[in-house]
Parts: sequence; C-alpha cells; structure tokens
Amino acid sequence: RREPLALINLKKKSEETGEEELAHRLDHCKAKATRHIFLIRHSQYNLDGRADKDRTLTPLGREQAELTGHRLASLGLKFDQIIHSSMTRATETTEIISKHLPGVKKISTDLLREGAPIEPDPPVSHWKPEAVQYYEDGARIEAAFRNFIHRADAKQEEDSYEIFVCHANVIRYIVCRALQFPPEGWLRLSLNNGSITHLVIRPNGRVALRTLGDTGFMPPDKITRT
Repeated sequence: RREPLALINLKKKSEETGEEELAHRLDHCKAKATRHIFLIRHSQYNLDGRADKDRTLTPLGREQAELTGHRLASLGLKFDQIIHSSMTRATETTEIISKHLPGVKKISTDLLREGAPIEPDPPVSHWKPEAVQYYEDGARIEAAFRNFIHRADAKQEEDSYEIFVCHANVIRYIVCRALQFPPEGWLRLSLNNGSITHLVIRPNGRVALRTLGDTGFMPPDKITRT
C-alpha cells in the first residue's frame, strides 16, 4: 500500500478546476530516496541456556560482534538507526556493534524475535515445531516484514542506511518475501553468525539483494552458524 496510486483518493477533485490533477498528486506521493537495509544475524550464543536471559553471547560471539561492528563502520556510511530484536543474544550483539557506530540510535522491538515464520517446503526432519507456532510466530514475522521492509516515505529526501540485528529465521523469511520468492523456501538459505545481508529498496519499490550472509570480513576460524 505504498505505491502512489494507493496513497491518493481518486474520487477527490481539484477545487479550482473541478478536474482531478492526478499527475501532480501522484508526483507528490512518489518516493525519491533509496533505502539500504542491513540485516545482521546475532553472534554465537550459549545454546545451553534454558531461558532467553541465559542465552548470552559466548566469548567467540563477542569477537564476532566486534568484527561485524568494525566492518559496518569501515563502510563509511551514515547509518540512521539500529533496530534490534529484544532477545538477549540480539541485544548483546547490538551493544557491541553500536560501540563502532557512535551516535546511532538503537530501538528494541519484539517483532524481530526469533520464531517459526512459515512451514518449510520441502519439510525437514530435524526441526518440527508445533503447528501453533507457525500461526503465532508467522503472523508476527510477517508483520515485521510489512512494517520495516518497504520503499521510502515520499517525505524522505535523502537515501537512508538502517541496520536490523535479529535472527536467522527472520532474516531468511524477510529476504524471500522482499525478493518475491516463495517464502516456504526460507530454510534453504544459510546464514553465519554475525553475517551481513544487504537489501536495497529503490523509490519505485524494486528490491535488489546486494549481499546474503556475508562474513568475508571474518577470519575462517571465527565463522560459525550455531
């Protein structure tokens, strides 16, 4: 619902001419800027933790977050904000990354928490959550996609660069949806801890995937997928 035609009332007439000034009103609603979305998977964390608060980053995970933060800073971009999942491992990853990007505001959201976005096709034997999880998590993760992945607002004058620190399932689902691929294929993508996925959303709504799960900036012995 962000295409210009969806943003205007086609029945509304100009008071001066009595005719609809469609072209002028469409121009007023058109996006002018490009959005750059950087989706960061959290770093390695303690898998033995029973509750979320116990699933903190491992020493290696903290190293990974430092490397990711250094890589993002080295790009020389003016990042607008960091939006992160409210889960512990994503919050800790964000705190480390943000040290390399001073002044960039951080926003926590439950929408980006890990979950089961949609039943994968083909199914896998090693991961079978209860059906209710797909209904609960799927609706939330779809809401995250619609809320965060869209063309720039018409009022936005300059290109923006935004970081989202969240989870593998969420990122994989978002990538499939953004590229208009069948979302049931999300589990076929693989993402390393601390990896960077770069989506570009043009003013006309077209989406391009610049990088998927990039960890080329990490030494091989620091790369994990847990």
